[in-house]
Parts: sequence; structure tokens; C-alpha cells
Amino acid sequence: MKFIVSSSYLLKQLQVLGSVINSSNTLPILDNFLFELNKKELTVSASDLETTMSATLEIESTDNGSVAVPAKLLLDILKTFPEQPLTFTVEENSTIEISSNSGKYAIAYAPGEEFPKSVQLEDPSSTLVPAEVLATAISKTIFAAGNDDLRPVMSGVFFQFSPEGLIFVATDAHKLVKYTRTDVKASQVADFIMPKKPLNILKSILGASDAEVKIDYNDANATFSFENYLLICRLIDGKYPNYEAVIPKENPNKLLIDRAQFFSSVRRVAIFSNKTTHQIRLKIAGAELNISAEDIDYSNKAEERLTCDYQGDDMQIGFNSRFLLEMLSNLQSDEIQLEMSMPNRAGILTPVDGLDEGETVTMLVMPVMLNN
Repeated sequence: MKFIVSSSYLLKQLQVLGSVINSSNTLPILDNFLFELNKKELTVSASDLETTMSATLEIESTDNGSVAVPAKLLLDILKTFPEQPLTFTVEENSTIEISSNSGKYAIAYAPGEEFPKSVQLEDPSSTLVPAEVLATAISKTIFAAGNDDLRPVMSGVFFQFSPEGLIFVATDAHKLVKYTRTDVKASQVADFIMPKKPLNILKSILGASDAEVKIDYNDANATFSFENYLLICRLIDGKYPNYEAVIPKENPNKLLIDRAQFFSSVRRVAIFSNKTTHQIRLKIAGAELNISAEDIDYSNKAEERLTCDYQGDDMQIGFNSRFLLEMLSNLQSDEIQLEMSMPNRAGILTPVDGLDEGETVTMLVMPVMLNN
């Protein structure tokens, strides 16, 4: 089999697929890209058994066939070529020959049949989501997902689809983010937990796309198809915790403040906080917010005063500054609202402006007990 393809076009597609491949695989065949040639179409796939992604490329050929080509070697050689057509020829002696304007290169290949077959979803449900909406939903939530192997359900993002709208939730028990869209709807009620790795891959390629993503899903797997890509991944098995139960409903104390100003103050004061707890203290009275931190072991302390718009009782509450900074940096609004009830109940952070029609973001951060 033989085909001709543009070097930069091929490299661009392979770099996306390359992010699926693990640095250490249990099966050596997974260190390869699967090339499947069908006349003028070349489908390239990469897999780590949990996630499989393929891209369909337009090329010049009249042949059919499939081979598995070492991924790292192929990416390394493609990165060095200036833009030019490359001719790939599969030889009888188990090598694939690449011809460029300046030379010839031979790479050993494995038979395509050895590559694991991708899963076919039986009787899936489907939903169409604009690429931009899905990319935003992933980037707004994924940072809050946990890394605890003992609680796998919390290490992914929970997708909840219904005719009312779409909800995406992530939590690691210290912070929680709920992202809702009422302007995009699904035909039936469904929910599943998506692992982080395929979501990070999607996030990196959806940002620049204005396509619609077709999401098909059943109890065990989900597929995302858009443009020339298809991503299939195994879902996280288990029941997601009841996140609605931890979002406090009655929050009489409301603080309105400029996000950028609050973010830079917290970032400065946090430098002086204890290196294990990262604890900062917010003291709110009238229209003044006092942010302070102290590391008793090293006699470091800092304090800043900001003016704010506050309605509620005077209060003091402690937060882990890292969680607070992560949340503030993932919001794009000019102003944010922090709602609180008591120093031992979670604070709720919401953007006041900068949202699309039908879009809501709720971020919840657990407090740290203050030792007065």
C-alpha cells in the first residue's frame, strides 16, 4: 500500500492523537499509531485501552490496508520536515518507507491486526453540544476534580443531561464547581462520569472549533465525534455523590467585590500563610474586607484591607488560599459574589457578570477552621 500526504497536515493531526498515548504501556502495540487506508481516506488511531482517538485525513491513494507505526519515531521525524508532500510506501520486509524531497527513511511496522479494536457502542443515547460550550464546561470544572485513586468517582467530571439543560459537576470534597447551560438541551435524562484524560484532550482541540460535537453514550462508554475526530472513552463506574446536598441554600451574608483586586490581594497575602495549611483569614465588617495570613513558625504575617459591598453580619472565615485562587482564576467576570452563612459552612462563589445567556457557574469552597 502507498499514499501521499502533506507533512505539516499529518504532523498536526498526529500531535493531537499523540496525547492519548501513555509514556509507559503494558502492551507494546499501544506505542504505535494505527494507520488504516481506504482509498482516499486515511484513518489514524491511538489508544491506551481506556481512551481511543482517531482522525480521518484526506490523502492521495488508491490502496487499502492497515499498519501500526511507532508513534514517537514518526512524530520526531515529521517535526523536522518543512512543509512538503511525503510518500509512504509499505514494503514487503515489514518496513514502511517515507520519501521526502531530500531523502528516504525506513521505519519498522507491526501488522494492523495486532492493534486493539475500538469499542462499538450498542444502543447509545445522543446529544449535540456546540464545541465552544463543551470546551468552556470542561475548563470551568476539570480543575476541581479530585486525584484520589481511592475515590475514583470524584476523579472525573459528572455530566448530567436532561430536557431542561446540561449540568457539569466536579468536586474533590474541598471544592466543588457546578456549571449549568439551559440553552443546550438533551432529549432524555442521562448522567455519566467522564475521566480527566479524555476531557483534557477534548479541551485542547475544541477551543478553536466552531463545530457541533455529537456525544453518544451508554452505561460503559461515551464517544465524542466532531469534524474529522472521533474520541471513544470508558466511563468511570460508580455513583456520583449527591452534590446538591452540600450546596448550602440559606446564605444571608453576601459580599460583592472586584475579582481582579480580590485575586491579587489573596495571592499576595497567601505568600505569608502557613506552608501546610495555606490558610488565609477573611474578616468582614461593614464595607471593609480584611484579608490576613500568618505563619507562626516563621513569624511571617500579612494583612490587607479592601473596600467591598457587604450585606450581612460581621464575620470571620478561613479558607485554603490555593483553592480560592484556583477558583478566582477560572472565573472571567469583573465582579464576583461570595455568599456565606457561618464560619464552618461552605462559601459560594459566583460571577456577577460576563456570562452568556443560559449559563450559570457556582463554585463552592469549604472553610478552614480558624484558631483564634
